[in-house]
Amino acid sequence: MMRVDVTVDEVMEALEAVVDPELDEPITDLGFVRSVILDDRGVTVHLRLPTSFCSPNFAYLMASDAQDALRLIPEAGEVRILLDEHHDSDKINAGLAADAGYRGTFGVEAVDSLDDLRRIFRRKAHTAAMERCIEKLLKQTSLGVDDISSLILSDLPKGPEKSALLRRRIGIGLSVCPAGRVFVDDDGKPVPRDAVPLRLRFAKSVRISMEGNSHFCRGLLATRYDDTDGPVPRIYDTRTTSITARRVS
Repeated sequence: MMRVDVTVDEVMEALEAVVDPELDEPITDLGFVRSVILDDRGVTVHLRLPTSFCSPNFAYLMASDAQDALRLIPEAGEVRILLDEHHDSDKINAGLAADAGYRGTFGVEAVDSLDDLRRIFRRKAHTAAMERCIEKLLKQTSLGVDDISSLILSDLPKGPEKSALLRRRIGIGLSVCPAGRVFVDDDGKPVPRDAVPLRLRFAKSVRISMEGNSHFCRGLLATRYDDTDGPVPRIYDTRTTSITARRVS
């Protein structure tokens, strides 16, 4: 039997890199990771969502990304991802266990490919990230709307907003060259000066929608689950090869 030497920190670091596809936030920050169990076979992660009727394609994408992230950890052993209390839990969990893929899991219900869905969400995240960077400059500098079309990446100050934008550009295959234009469409083409106001309003609406959905989901999750008995995720280490089999909370 393979020795399962993965640490809790390694598991959590991998899960922190998994984002909710629609909200573009780590599933750990959102409270979607319910528990992590380490045993002699490997790692089992239970996921949860704000409601039982959250979109199945969002749910599958999140669970699939979590599975992929944990499988990259050396000596993690068998990785088991289980989605709890969702109306398609049985179907999604069976598909993940069988490595059936998105279409193999949902069959004729899978209208779009998983790559198509991922691309849509990544483009939305990029749009919101652009707007955050530009809005910050508009508020903190003398920059005007007429200057936006000529902004290049090197004009953006260092910080979390710029770092997020660069990650999002990489995620949709755009250049991060310092001389690249900041305000671009989904294909990386600069937005013309006369089209900036309308496109900027659209980008703001995308950003506000994502942030509003995030707030809404957090509220639904808090209403659905009582976490007063301790923080999530609950972490259990039951490996017989450990110095002591223990629960870490």
